Amino acid sequence: MLDEFEDSSGWKPVIREASATNPFQIKTTIRVKRGKSGEETRILCISDERVEKDRAIRNKQELRLLADLRKLEKRVQSGRLKESCKVHEAIGRLKERYSRVARYYRMTFSQASGQFVWSEDTDKKVRAMELDGSYLLKTDRDDLSDQEIWKLYSLLTRIEAAFRDLKGPIGERPIFHQTEKRVETHIFICVLAYHLLVAIEKMFRDRSVHVSWEAAKKDLRTHQVVTTTLPTKRGRILKIRKATNPEPVHTAIYRLLQIPEKVMSPRRTWTDRDVEPEDLAQLERARLFAGHGETVSPPLD
Repeated sequence: MLDEFEDSSGWKPVIREASATNPFQIKTTIRVKRGKSGEETRILCISDERVEKDRAIRNKQELRLLADLRKLEKRVQSGRLKESCKVHEAIGRLKERYSRVARYYRMTFSQASGQFVWSEDTDKKVRAMELDGSYLLKTDRDDLSDQEIWKLYSLLTRIEAAFRDLKGPIGERPIFHQTEKRVETHIFICVLAYHLLVAIEKMFRDRSVHVSWEAAKKDLRTHQVVTTTLPTKRGRILKIRKATNPEPVHTAIYRLLQIPEKVMSPRRTWTDRDVEPEDLAQLERARLFAGHGETVSPPLD
């Protein structure tokens, strides 16, 4: 299928401009080559960044395949595996398990001599190594340039990242609603939240701060609103709700997003409720083990 791409000529670099807001950004080199098969246009792409990754994966699988080939050879030589059908089944399993590298090896079994022989197909392996870091794009559109086809393909990574954000930081799933209307509302709110997430990250990039919303949210997690509960012996409860003082990292994020550092003004609320002695004892125990931003103080007079 890739015979038309074996010629080493005809490769074109993809022009990838670095971000204007990030002068230290280094773009990987992408080379593309165009081919035609009937009405289908094929673009073979090679990324320098993926070359080492592909080689590492192949080398790891190849070491495992070689170890299993030696084990199978030893089983056949020792006579533990004699039947031709069983040997061929074992060969088939190896080819299935190590499909990425098994095609570079010849594996044969002679029933007459009872020998299992395997060897490396060097030519196939060398050809494969030359295509490390490659991936093939197909399209029925012939009105697009090589670079335009690659850029359209690269948009898929942004779409996949959007779905990851919806299922990750935004927490679209799981959905526990029972009615269709509420499920649609839930998804609609998540999409709105995603638009807000993208807007926040864009504001960061516009100010040359290259951090994700997930990282910013982790930093902001320690800026909390706490509630102090003050029960009185006369049966009334005073609740004071206020925000903690922002740390320098919180202040920096708020300024980048152009939002006030002051989350809320302190609020005091009184609740009229009869408090039994047992409730006071429970509140006292809660005070000793208070956590998660909730403070319970001993009863007031």
